[in-house]
Amino acid sequence: MGKIHWKPGTVVYPVPVVMVSCGNIEQQKNIVTVAWTGTINTVPPMTYISLRPSRYSYDIIKKSGEFVINLVSKNLAFACDYCGVKSGHDIDKFQQMNLTAVKGEKISAPIIYESPVNIECCVKNILSLGTHDMFLAEVVNVSVTDAYLDKNGKFHFDKTNPVCYSHGSYYTLGERLGGFGYSVKKKKKKGKRK
Repeated sequence: MGKIHWKPGTVVYPVPVVMVSCGNIEQQKNIVTVAWTGTINTVPPMTYISLRPSRYSYDIIKKSGEFVINLVSKNLAFACDYCGVKSGHDIDKFQQMNLTAVKGEKISAPIIYESPVNIECCVKNILSLGTHDMFLAEVVNVSVTDAYLDKNGKFHFDKTNPVCYSHGSYYTLGERLGGFGYSVKKKKKKGKRK
């Protein structure tokens, strides 16, 4: 077994794929599909999305200073792809995909009600990086679908059938391998029965 060297590129895959909603309920609203997003800080909670300046949503987000990251479940995969290949300049993607726009709790941008997790964000900084600009944002509210909560209030993300993206394809996640720290967790000793 050997190694083949490629030119430098973005090959950290798979990545989460999300639908980012922006604008407002009354006038201009849109959804853009984004695969370049993630967590960047805990306190305050910070995230980011990277967009090409040519995207229709770019100017909406830059002007409003807010957006919502809507996580994608298996039943939203078709809509997610559609929202990534069609421009909101010509169509209402909420209407085309039968998605429900509901005003965010803390911001004017709409959440996608059908998404299991909606992360409301306020832009703090925009970094021009080349082909994409990174919108650094603070998370100001998170909404989750209560159907995925157990009786103790724990959210079961795995039951939403989350979707990720890798090299042009969408995938659902597979089997659970272990929990955080499982590699160092001490095994329980079996006691003797009396």
